[in-house]
Amino acid sequence: MLVILMAQEDLLMGKEAPAFCLPDPECRKTCLEEFRGKWAVLYFYPKDNTPGCTLEALQFNKEMAVFEGSDATIIGVSPDSPESHQNFKEKHHLGFILLSDADHRVLKAYGVWEPKMLFGKELFGVVRSTFLIDPRGKIVDVWRRVKVPGHSAAVLVALDKRRTQPEYK
Repeated sequence: MLVILMAQEDLLMGKEAPAFCLPDPECRKTCLEEFRGKWAVLYFYPKDNTPGCTLEALQFNKEMAVFEGSDATIIGVSPDSPESHQNFKEKHHLGFILLSDADHRVLKAYGVWEPKMLFGKELFGVVRSTFLIDPRGKIVDVWRRVKVPGHSAAVLVALDKRRTQPEYK
């Protein structure tokens, strides 16, 4: 399984980020293309209002001003409905973009919709993952099977390191 995950990661690293348009909590379409010219932190998470997903969202939200100061937009994607995202944003005062991928098309394009075992049954679900996308739309860093504590800080460190590279000055 690890070999397959590494192959997916290698296939996406340095490549154009798969394009998409998804509904936000107000059911307006938001497209990745809108963020060209800026950095994008695209993170995929399993479910609104669950402990790990809430902690991850709160950590990104806490660092949002720092990300914005680095010319980066945070975008969270899960299979939850726009209504669920609206509740999640309001309940936790989240200021960044949440998008709904109910048909799993984008989750599959990024290789984060995978089979999981639960009580001996195979079910599909989201593998918590984050992609750092540069201003030209290329994936420059990938984190798969994310452990939530400290993750947003690690992404911020990677963003700051990437931004100082000569091709981004």
